[in-house]
Amino acid sequence: MATFHRTIRDDGICVLTLDRAGSSANIFDPATLEELRGELDFIESQSGTLKGVILVSAKRSIFIAGLDLKSIGENSSAAQIQEIIGLGQSQFNRIAALKIPTVAAIHGAAVGGGFEISLACDWRIASPDHATKIGLPETKIGLLPAWGGSTRLPRLIGLPKALDIILGGKTPAARAALKLGMVDDIVPAENLVAFAVKKIKQGKPHRPDHWLVNSVVAAALIRKKLNSQLLKRTRGHYPAILKALEVVTRGISESVSASLALEREGIVELVRGEACRNLIRIFFLQERAKKVLTAATATKPISRAAVIGAGVMGAGIAQWLSARHLPVVLRDVNAEQVAHGMSTIAKIYNDGVKRHALSRREARDGVDRIFPAPSEAPLQNVDLVIEAAVEKLELKKTIFQRLDALAGDETLLGTNTSALPISELAASTRRPERVLGLHFFNPVHRMQLVEVVAARQTSPEVLERAVKFVRQIGKLPVVVKDSPGFLVNRILMPYLIEAGNLFENGARIEDIDEAMLDFGMPMGPMRLIDEVGVDVALHVAKTLAASFGGRMKIPALLQQMMDAKLLGRKSGSGFYLHGKGEARLNLAVKRFAQGQSAAAISRQELQERMVLLMVNESARCLEEQIVTAPEDVDFAMIMGTGFAPFRGGPLRYADSLGAERVVGAMGALVDRGADYFAPCELLKQMAAAGKNFYGN
Repeated sequence: MATFHRTIRDDGICVLTLDRAGSSANIFDPATLEELRGELDFIESQSGTLKGVILVSAKRSIFIAGLDLKSIGENSSAAQIQEIIGLGQSQFNRIAALKIPTVAAIHGAAVGGGFEISLACDWRIASPDHATKIGLPETKIGLLPAWGGSTRLPRLIGLPKALDIILGGKTPAARAALKLGMVDDIVPAENLVAFAVKKIKQGKPHRPDHWLVNSVVAAALIRKKLNSQLLKRTRGHYPAILKALEVVTRGISESVSASLALEREGIVELVRGEACRNLIRIFFLQERAKKVLTAATATKPISRAAVIGAGVMGAGIAQWLSARHLPVVLRDVNAEQVAHGMSTIAKIYNDGVKRHALSRREARDGVDRIFPAPSEAPLQNVDLVIEAAVEKLELKKTIFQRLDALAGDETLLGTNTSALPISELAASTRRPERVLGLHFFNPVHRMQLVEVVAARQTSPEVLERAVKFVRQIGKLPVVVKDSPGFLVNRILMPYLIEAGNLFENGARIEDIDEAMLDFGMPMGPMRLIDEVGVDVALHVAKTLAASFGGRMKIPALLQQMMDAKLLGRKSGSGFYLHGKGEARLNLAVKRFAQGQSAAAISRQELQERMVLLMVNESARCLEEQIVTAPEDVDFAMIMGTGFAPFRGGPLRYADSLGAERVVGAMGALVDRGADYFAPCELLKQMAAAGKNFYGN
């Protein structure tokens, strides 16, 4: 079925409306590009009568989402990739070469190929709608803009601005894009076509050539400076960023056709690499999480919510729900606590306005949807209550018993606990089947993952409703079984505990953290403990050690640091000193390191020890059916902890090594006295059978 729908107006202007059948998004695949070829054949044949062309989308929140990544899948040959990239380039070149004016009238996301076709047009106008995002995010999935984005954007806005967009994979909102020069005007969605007609009547634009910043000399200097900075930042793990820098800075002094050739060569090289394949896999796992359902029954959407607890997590959850147009009751024990939570919410909204993520009116409306409650409030008409109180099981039981009495019969009762048993909380209520875990990650407004935790008593209907709710608010759900630490903390904690034990036994903080930064983690484990809070890390560690004590020996230094009020960022000092500038090592904590057995361990071995524990615990979670597929483990660890995305997750990484090698490395550590490195049964069976997690 057709994606392009052509209308010829009485004034001789051709309006091409994109509306991909059976899809909420417009995307480019080979068939759509061939269809575009046919439309351009018609437009060129009518060059004497047509006055201009307008591209517009019929979709509610997407202009064009770009290339269908299935078109460049793992089984695609270099020739096939060259073919589809060449097809897109050739059609967009034809748009750029049209003698009549062209306008991209953008409402919704115009990203990747969607912005590249817009760049081929003479004019770009955009709606100010929240859904309108414009940019080139290809480097985030291991690619580079290869349908003209790397060539045309620097010619449009200048090399420095273009590199900031391309290398950062940024997709600014419409007003920010206007300031950058990526679009020419902001127009209400309902007036886009009428305004586009005015642009066509203006004729083709005359634009500056940015000769100073786009010169050969400037490009070479920028390339040299940024290459050094990017290598330091990425540690060489993200080749797409370095390749994009090379293509953009070399292509700017070439002809358009020569620059496009550099784009083609660059993307073919990247697609065949392991980092790109893993990043594209993650993209598809994100899409899978947006669509996953636990059952096929119809469920009532969540339209009103309440959050119990106005601390950092409770306030963050309330802010996110209100930003997604849900009325939210925010409850805490007294007016002071609630006021503090509202202050936190106001700050999150203000930061969003500064980043142009939302307008002042949207921020004001979001705050207005929150109803502060320093005393008990009626909850009979609330669809969902999320408890986010202090991590104390008996306190939470008391809260749930009271919520059970206050809430309506169909109200879902969720808890944001990071490790406590949901089934015990459910057992304290009269209707345990409606109780489940909704574990958000901190900070809520940045972390996409939510663990939807099924207690033993949780009904399938309640579970499905909760999964749909997580998708409804724009988060990514992973369904996990109720078990100590659930999934992410269960895997993360042995890693953090090992880091603490290594430090306690003589390894330097900087060596431990640098080892994991070299691996590709967003921050080292010691710094992460500081960010989470030493007190929180110790609490979760104790909860897990109660169930898995044989393999989780909590370092004494965590309790010692807690007693000394060295809690990390929240207290200003932990393993690091946290002030206004960059965090610095806290030399005072060295007094907690008493041993020397780890003092001479190399960074490579430090890295191996910590990663192997994550791999082993990941395999155990699969073995115990905490989740049902390796994809769930890898997806949760990447989205919940930032586990080196280019490696594909702990189980995908294990496959890259091979189970036999993993088991052998763990066995060697056991032989040296570290019994807690004993590989789980699943890993041993896979090693013996020559199998891996994702098939051979």
